[in-house]
Amino acid sequence: MQALFGAAALSAFKSSKLLCTLQASNSNVSDLHAQFVHFVDCDDGFVAAESAQLNLLLKYGNPADPIEEGQQSAVKRLVIPRPGTISPWSSKATDILHNCGLTQIRRIERGTLFAIGVKNSLSETELSLLDQNLHDRMTQVVIAELPDAAKLFTSSEPQPFKSVDLSLGKTALEEANSTMGLALAEDEIDYLFEQFKSLGRAPNDIELMMFAQANSEHCRHKIFNADWAVDGEEKSRSLFSMIRHTHEQSPGNVLSAYADNAAVMCGHESARFFPDGESKQYGFVDEPVHILMKVETHNHPTAIAPFPGASTGSGGEIRDEGATGRGAKPKAG
Repeated sequence: MQALFGAAALSAFKSSKLLCTLQASNSNVSDLHAQFVHFVDCDDGFVAAESAQLNLLLKYGNPADPIEEGQQSAVKRLVIPRPGTISPWSSKATDILHNCGLTQIRRIERGTLFAIGVKNSLSETELSLLDQNLHDRMTQVVIAELPDAAKLFTSSEPQPFKSVDLSLGKTALEEANSTMGLALAEDEIDYLFEQFKSLGRAPNDIELMMFAQANSEHCRHKIFNADWAVDGEEKSRSLFSMIRHTHEQSPGNVLSAYADNAAVMCGHESARFFPDGESKQYGFVDEPVHILMKVETHNHPTAIAPFPGASTGSGGEIRDEGATGRGAKPKAG
């Protein structure tokens, strides 16, 4: 593995905001420096620092300010993707490098090096509290030294699936829920226990993980479709039915709602320029141009990364717009 330093990892605004957060956690913190570091897994004989093409491709964003003399002794923390995973940035960047002919590079990953200026030395407990504000523990880890990032590229043999012994009762499922990070509710554990008891066999870890993801809030909208009681009074509508009720009361100019992956409302007549299917010639065609819209976070899976949402960004939305009715042309994301 080889490492190349890159651009500034945070804008001035984000850097200032994070510094305030760190100082609120520990008043010893005086300043903050954040810079991207690229980790290159490549063939023997390839020197990343000497590749003009690679260095040109990795020249993006605002140049990082050099670490000042007073920051040389700062606390260094390196945030990298969780080992055993391939980050979305890595997938895209590696594809770009291969398309540019850099096939000597097997994979490239990116981390963020934080240099945190402190007035006094920090204890392990204080350092751990700072780390909590530097990374997302569901998708990232914090390491102290650059060479430790080599674990990003280690691979292991697939392990055989494991079964959960239900002879111990629901306790076994509760333990699996904790150790595997399934985020199952009590009623879901009860449901699984009763179902597998009736099947007369033990569930395996693959089944439990699939159940946790397929039955997550994002996939099933459990909360939005749940029964609600406010101050002990049962409500006739769920949150989702309240949204639908708004449409029922004011359906005007709504062409499609709740029937597909997005909603469509009436637009206006306009001349669109596209080729005729038979003549193959371009021309203007007067037709209604309706407005399709969609709002969703596209979380990747909810139980694993609930806060940032999917790294597919607006691309994940384009999929849904294109699958509504006869499809749509993306305008803004």
